[in-house]
Amino acid sequence: MSAWTEEELAKIGKAMELQITSRRRDGSLRPYVTIWVVRSGNGIYVRSAYGHDNGWFQRALSSGEGRISAAGVERDVAFEEPGAAVDAELHAAYHAKYDRYGPNIVGTVVSAEAAKSTLRLVPR
Repeated sequence: MSAWTEEELAKIGKAMELQITSRRRDGSLRPYVTIWVVRSGNGIYVRSAYGHDNGWFQRALSSGEGRISAAGVERDVAFEEPGAAVDAELHAAYHAKYDRYGPNIVGTVVSAEAAKSTLRLVPR
């Protein structure tokens, strides 16, 4: 695996949305889904606003890999569950970036349920 470049981190971190897809068993890509994305340190993270059982999230967990596109950056990625240690910093990152949409909207990605559906995107 490789690391994000500083330019990729900056571009993706500033992007309001990210396109994400997972790979099927045959290696082909599923249709892209649009989601919010945050950067924390040298990491890029996404959460399922509709919970752990959401279809795209379950497919990402199952395949373990996919592709993202945001702000002119396209990369193959691995999906990793980072665990609760990053919850507070990611809640803060989501609030900082998306609070302007109001508490009902941003609440979908800073809830306890959303925290359980967090993925770190690791470039390949």
